[in-house]
Amino acid sequence: MTTQQPERAEPADRKVVLVTGASSGIGAAVAARLVAEGHRVVAGARRIDRLRALAESTAETASRSGGGLQPVRLDVTDRADVAAFVQTARDRHGRVDVLVGNAGVMPLSRLDSLLVDEWDRMIDVNVRGLLHGIAAALPVFTAQRSGHFVTVASTGAHEVVPTGAVYCATKYAAWAITEGLRQETAPFIRVTTISPGVVESELADTITEPGAAEAMRAYRAHAIGPAAIAGAVSYALAQPPDVDVNEIVVRPVRQR
Repeated sequence: MTTQQPERAEPADRKVVLVTGASSGIGAAVAARLVAEGHRVVAGARRIDRLRALAESTAETASRSGGGLQPVRLDVTDRADVAAFVQTARDRHGRVDVLVGNAGVMPLSRLDSLLVDEWDRMIDVNVRGLLHGIAAALPVFTAQRSGHFVTVASTGAHEVVPTGAVYCATKYAAWAITEGLRQETAPFIRVTTISPGVVESELADTITEPGAAEAMRAYRAHAIGPAAIAGAVSYALAQPPDVDVNEIVVRPVRQR
């Protein structure tokens, strides 16, 4: 039996970055941006075909930057799956520097529609999925005495809108969990929450309630591209080790 040897040590400014929910939208944009900046990205999502396509589309950029993208099938609602995701990166690269907790779903609906299965799915992905990532990466960061958690929350963490009660609750939970993590962890672990406003993505496509879907179409008329959020992630990662960017809110200028 042979044991896979970690890749050779990377330059200090080149990080091993894990990104969940990387098959589309913000996650794909973050992964592509970081590959272009020379980082080693381990991209996780359920749609492995999308991740392989992302790896192919970033291959030329990676060859120039020295970065790379490794696609890994990942279901963040499965705790063992997330633990294996982190271990895969550690086995290949010898360390893990950043976990971008981006996976999320947004099937908005009024509470009186009683779409309980959709509520449960949001809680499982948006909250439990985030916790599974923390549980898997925190011991690694602690042992290394370095690491960076980046949570992609939402402006929904700061306000509640009609049809968004459960979604906003999950995003407030994501904000609260990440803020608690920041307060509890040692200073060598950095913690950042990024709260996007209206961003072009597939999230709205999961809305099954007709009224909520129609309202979202109007709401998203002035959405910004996911590259704006990727830029915010890049900024937080690029700060020197003694600088901790704790929270960034990024929204379209028309969103109030």
